[in-house]
Amino acid sequence: MPRARTDAPLLFSSFRGAERFLTAIPEEAALLEGIPTTQALIEMIHLRTLNALEFSKITALLASFCLTEEGRTRAESLLPAPTQGEADFALTLFDAFLAWQADTDVRRLYVVSAVPDVSPLFRALSRPSFLPDANAFWALRSVLNTAKNARSAILLSKSAAWQPLATFAEGHELPKTLLQALNRCISDDALLKDESSPELYRLRTEIRSLHQHCLGKVRDFANKYNILSYLQEEFMTISQDRYVLPLKATYKGRLQGILHDWSQTGETCYFEPMFLVELNNRLQGLKREEREEEMRVLDYLADLLRREREAAESALALLSELDFLNAKKRMAEKLSARIVRCTPREEGLHLYAARHPLLVLQEEEAKERKETPHLVHPLDIALRPDDRCLLITGGNAGGKTVCLKTLGLIQTMVQSGLPVPCDQGSHLFWLERMDAFIGDEQDLGDHVSTFTAQIKHLAKAWKHLTEGSLVLLDEFGAGTDPTHGAALAQAVLERLLERGSVVLCATHFPTLKIWALSSEHVRAASMLFDPHSKRPLFRLAYDQVGQSQTLLVAREHGLPEEIICRAEKILLVNDEETGSLLDRLNALALSREKELDELRRLQKKNDADTRNLREKLSREREDLIGEVSKTIQELMRAWKSGKIQAKEAMTQLKQERAKLTAQRTEETRTASEPLRAISAGQKVRHKTLQKTGLVTDVDERKGRARLDLGGISIWASLADLQETAGAPRISASPAGTGVTDPGFMPLLDVRGERLESAQRALERFLDKNVLAGLSSVEIVHGRGTGVLRRAIHSYLSTCPGIDHFELAPEDQGGDGKTIVYFR
Repeated sequence: MPRARTDAPLLFSSFRGAERFLTAIPEEAALLEGIPTTQALIEMIHLRTLNALEFSKITALLASFCLTEEGRTRAESLLPAPTQGEADFALTLFDAFLAWQADTDVRRLYVVSAVPDVSPLFRALSRPSFLPDANAFWALRSVLNTAKNARSAILLSKSAAWQPLATFAEGHELPKTLLQALNRCISDDALLKDESSPELYRLRTEIRSLHQHCLGKVRDFANKYNILSYLQEEFMTISQDRYVLPLKATYKGRLQGILHDWSQTGETCYFEPMFLVELNNRLQGLKREEREEEMRVLDYLADLLRREREAAESALALLSELDFLNAKKRMAEKLSARIVRCTPREEGLHLYAARHPLLVLQEEEAKERKETPHLVHPLDIALRPDDRCLLITGGNAGGKTVCLKTLGLIQTMVQSGLPVPCDQGSHLFWLERMDAFIGDEQDLGDHVSTFTAQIKHLAKAWKHLTEGSLVLLDEFGAGTDPTHGAALAQAVLERLLERGSVVLCATHFPTLKIWALSSEHVRAASMLFDPHSKRPLFRLAYDQVGQSQTLLVAREHGLPEEIICRAEKILLVNDEETGSLLDRLNALALSREKELDELRRLQKKNDADTRNLREKLSREREDLIGEVSKTIQELMRAWKSGKIQAKEAMTQLKQERAKLTAQRTEETRTASEPLRAISAGQKVRHKTLQKTGLVTDVDERKGRARLDLGGISIWASLADLQETAGAPRISASPAGTGVTDPGFMPLLDVRGERLESAQRALERFLDKNVLAGLSSVEIVHGRGTGVLRRAIHSYLSTCPGIDHFELAPEDQGGDGKTIVYFR
């Protein structure tokens, strides 16, 4: 695996490993050619749009889950990926990480945890004034050992579930020489080990020997001159890197020597007797040599780090990636989020039960504080393949802006490789650019009004709004004359549709509502409200428009009632009739949504019941097969030992077969995927044998099909076959079946086997086919000396379930094959 380019820009740090992954896939390698500059990214999603969608709050949340400084830096600087390939890579890597973390063996071997920050060491390494430090190398040792453990845990099993992560880890090689040197030289308490070098070992051994010698001399001197009463402590200590005696201050003039220091209380003086002076001088020389040797060891480690810096940084990048992926996992758990992929644009866009991520976060934080949370209302946001514009209408504070922000933020997160809070089955399409014109954009400093600011920003972005762009317009044109604003908004929408852009627009303009209901590629939607209380329900109903509920919102927010009443009188009669019509449409849409909810509930219940029934039948089938197999084995042993007659054994075998037939009938009745049509090349499942095979021929007249079951061909009744969910249709090849005779039967080949192994294989083969209810089978034993054939015939003649057997015709194998017929 080639190393990553060291000259690649680090702007998108969350995708630094993409190159290592993609170099293993030649057809994808071109995805990373020409990583765009910051300006190119701004042209894709402007920073103003990211601020409007509050994407920085998502990156801050992600950073809060990171355990390393590198991970936090990556999370805080995360931006949408410049290409779909990089976003898909990030999601694929995250999916593989989830599978890896779900493995119990992995959790025992490695848990993502915090590691020391070694970035200052790498920054200082290139400076001329760099002085190696044992503490820094201890931190580096900890990081590299953690990376080694993580890499080993990833590569422990070549599981396909996390193969992308394994490929990524393989591209991050460790600095083996440096790691071995660090483990040899640096101790767990951040000190240099004696074994760091032979010279250091010699010096420290001599220092320890000298220490013992000094200790002995002090004891001898104290005992000889009886000075123990002079000492504050029984043993010597060290002051200014010299061995001294802790002498009581009142006895400082009793002995000859050098006074080095006093204690803070003044009761103890640190006294060097004359007999220790020469030893201390020797100790000082050894200490100086020790420091010089330690510096040589540290310089050696620094040189190793310089030589293997790329591999060391690669190991650090691996840990940073794992920390980043773990932060994604924790954020997904916090937001109840899942992976959503970008599909081709022809498939449209559909977010099932999409929740605004920041509202979900607020809800979870309120629960943690044990406060009553504001419920987050999920939204189904859909654009059909032919739709280019979704025009959202409805009352104030009904959720129109939240709908726009939900789609915009989820789209940004998906293109950044993040999980999003929505239900399974959701999908988006890739956007080359997204612009959001949401909220009050006026700027008093630049003397720009709300309407002027919208126009100014739209004008700047206009040249980029082409096919592949998403535009979010929140009440565009509302800051000016309504008639002129509506006309301008409609003109902008029409021109954006001509350019191929996708638009989500929230509006109150009546003319735009009419335009949406009468225009191609435009779909109208309305935020529903309760017909009785007039409160918003925060649900989106499609193919209809809604009214603004202006007076209701004003009343709820405390505007004086006399003003509300006067406004109601000023409204024209036509407006009242229009309002009544919209109320009726809202009631009908709400009724339809309730019916759809009930249908979804019933569908989920039916799916759950079907799944439970399947599982129950599967358990019963396994229990029954085990019971029948055990009974048949007991019958065979009883018949062989002479305890029962052949006729009685056959009667009981038929009873056991009847049990299996009843079970098969029940499974056929409850099968979720009956066989509707069958043709050659189709994969089907044999219900009795519980095997999946390929259809090679169909005999519709007799209602049967020939299956290839792993090299064995059998004819099976169509009633015994079941469709395999999602199975592809494969072109059948006569050469691939190995047999062309429609009457071909299951076959056992024991040529070359020893007698004992051949007999064991024959017993299992016969038992299985008796249970399957087949009428005959074939046994290939070869001609040879005839010993194997005679042994097989001898055994067959003792089996109660066999009616008779005979050698095959000469054109089908002759005396090298035996055909067995069951009763």
